[in-house]
Amino acid sequence: MAILSAAFDSKVRGTMTKDVWEAVDKYFDEMLIPHDPTLDDALAACAAANLPAIQVSSVQGKLLHLLARIMGARNILEIGTLGGYSTIWMARALPEGGRIITLEADPKHADVARKNFARAGVENKIELRLGKALETLPKVVADGRGPFDMFFIDANKSNMPEYFEWSLKLARTGSVIIADNVVREGAVLDGKSNDADIQGIRRFLEMVGKEKRVSGTALQTVSSKNYDGFALVLVTS
Repeated sequence: MAILSAAFDSKVRGTMTKDVWEAVDKYFDEMLIPHDPTLDDALAACAAANLPAIQVSSVQGKLLHLLARIMGARNILEIGTLGGYSTIWMARALPEGGRIITLEADPKHADVARKNFARAGVENKIELRLGKALETLPKVVADGRGPFDMFFIDANKSNMPEYFEWSLKLARTGSVIIADNVVREGAVLDGKSNDADIQGIRRFLEMVGKEKRVSGTALQTVSSKNYDGFALVLVTS
């Protein structure tokens, strides 16, 4: 509370900054998310292996967990594993017999993630497929592994339109698709950007807006992960 108050007092007459966002995140974490040594260990393992610190925050991880529970998800597809932090959050929401397939292109990331899954005791609910997602997604379809109840897209943004197309092939009416990092500190507004990730996000959002089989929205967020946001898409037919 003292940290939050100090941060707020220092910025209340000016523009809110990352100091405030981080303090609020910390406050929410302390109030709403019980301390979990297993998740702490997963983050520590990611840091020790020098994985990029781009995983979801604890508050965002619990949001994924709650969304999965609210919709009663039994089958989840995650595109982009990293060290498995978000995967653990979602796997813990699955009922007995539930399953999450997570796709990861980097062998080093996959190795860290598998160890984190075992440490968290959720490895029996997770199937990690190694390889570039645009190569492994057709195999998921060929294996008849759909439909999935929930999708979490958190891989390279340049391919987000293609990930969305594959998600639709593996979805059913009522499936929910969540795509992370669609704001990029406001850079999504730059239609002339040379950044392939920005152009990928813009094409994805345009597709969602035009696709008659879905209804979607996007939310801006400020947090310890800076200024960003996510898209939430419901498959309606």
